[in-house]
Amino acid sequence: MRRTIGVNTWVWTSPLDDAALAAIAAKAAGMGFGAIELPIEQPGDWAPDAAADVLAEHGLAPIVIGAMGPGRNLVAAPGSEIVATQNYLVHCLGVAERLGSPVVAGPFTAATGRAWRMDAEEREARYRELRTSLAPLVRQAEARGIRLAIEPLNRYETSLVNTVEQALEALGPLLGPGLGLALDSYHLNIEEKHVGDAIRAAGEHLAHVQVCGNDRGAVGDDHLDWPGFLDALDETGYAGVLGLESFTGENATIAVAASVWRPLAASQDELAERSIRYLNALQDERDVT
Repeated sequence: MRRTIGVNTWVWTSPLDDAALAAIAAKAAGMGFGAIELPIEQPGDWAPDAAADVLAEHGLAPIVIGAMGPGRNLVAAPGSEIVATQNYLVHCLGVAERLGSPVVAGPFTAATGRAWRMDAEEREARYRELRTSLAPLVRQAEARGIRLAIEPLNRYETSLVNTVEQALEALGPLLGPGLGLALDSYHLNIEEKHVGDAIRAAGEHLAHVQVCGNDRGAVGDDHLDWPGFLDALDETGYAGVLGLESFTGENATIAVAASVWRPLAASQDELAERSIRYLNALQDERDVT
């Protein structure tokens, strides 16, 4: 199965704005990307109407990405904070509907970087709380023809949902047309015993996939088994975008948030170009065989 390859604007900048999006979209299309991941760090950072025009001009499919910055929590937080986070995600759904993004993907549990110890009883309670917070959002997503896609993160970025197994446990009753999973090769590499088995376990619930090298750098010159990764996606029937997500260390906020302490390539352009060359070549090879 051949999949569209996308790229996240975080490869080059944060936060995204209208001018940066226009430049990045032209660059991404020129490199051969067919989709672009659009993070909404703060509502109003960029204009959906202007973005729609830019994406149409360059033939790029949109994928809306949510960001769980400080104070965005759906569990273990004051009610006002949970409501504000729900309102933020409603905004993301509205942007996705305007642009035609089939998903809104992100780690929609608690603020990224927030972690604490939980015994089994508390974890079960937090998962119940998460389902309660998500339920109205899932209904809205389904009504809009959009799927929320919740991303498990590695143990250093959250203590709530690290693995596919935990995600299925936490979200099970809500999974369906309005809610699925977003899997990221970076987190899978850290947390899963076998990446392919984890992908297969997600199965029909897989709604979005992000990729990068095991070091957050370029895809293909790392130790991950990329042919096996695509084999597992084939088995699930996933036909969506493969979104390259990496980060620039040039922006202080995102460098700290993503722990990017050194250059991951000679340039961000090279990181993107190497990744799409490798993924295209791998897909070409699979088409032949």
